[in-house]
Amino acid sequence: MIQSMTGYGKATAETGSRKVIVEIKSLNSKAMDISAKIIPAYRDKELDIRSRITAALERGKVDFALYIDAAGQTGAQTINAAVFNSYLQQIESLALKTEYRVPDDIISTVLRMPEVLSSNQQEEVSEEEWQAVSKAVDQAIQALVDYRKVEGAALEKKFREKITNISALLASVEPYEKERVNKIKERMRASMLDAVGKNYDENRFEQEMIFYIEKLDISEEKQRLSNHLDYFIKTLEEGHGQGKKLGFIAQEMGREINTLGSKSNQAEMQNIVVRMKDELEQIKEQVLNVM
Repeated sequence: MIQSMTGYGKATAETGSRKVIVEIKSLNSKAMDISAKIIPAYRDKELDIRSRITAALERGKVDFALYIDAAGQTGAQTINAAVFNSYLQQIESLALKTEYRVPDDIISTVLRMPEVLSSNQQEEVSEEEWQAVSKAVDQAIQALVDYRKVEGAALEKKFREKITNISALLASVEPYEKERVNKIKERMRASMLDAVGKNYDENRFEQEMIFYIEKLDISEEKQRLSNHLDYFIKTLEEGHGQGKKLGFIAQEMGREINTLGSKSNQAEMQNIVVRMKDELEQIKEQVLNVM
């Protein structure tokens, strides 16, 4: 099953005097891009955490946060006034630029931001405490992976629907294709009669007609597009990690559909091509979210 690159996970670790929250979310990206906000007490664990995220998620723009729930923490705490004021000023500045109203509970919001509150307790983390937090990190990552799988299933369903639609549209081209050839012959013969009357070489005319119609033949494009549609489904069934490959196949599908449009030379066929393009664009938009 394919996986989406969009996901969210959260876990909590109760460590005696404090409650540690782990949050992780991801969006689509061509490579692994991790942004980590970790309180100082656990900063030395950042490389280990990044390694685990990379191994589990492989690709995506990932935001990771590990912080202490101020409401659930016991013991004396100190507000870092400089950090508090910096956050507050940034929020107020953004509010002015975007005409966004600063919420009434802005103080409680800022107090939850990283490094605003510091505990007077010893910052060293015991092995027992780290084991609890480490477990929460793994739980949050797994929750995000599970979220990705659910999103991936929804994407797969949508892709299959769109591929089926394109395949049906491709099949609907055939009757218009045959009709188009007859109309082209009639139109060219009428033009020839208007230009030179009946005094023209019929054999030469038939040869030129065959040459012209061969240039407009779309048999190869139809076959290649059909092959790309089958290959897309086959790749879809190979599981996660196929996002880039699916994107390449979608590009090839687009080339064949564009060629069909340029060769169609008939209103009904061009309308079908437009509908195929619309279905394909929806695939291209969503395939960017596939792992």
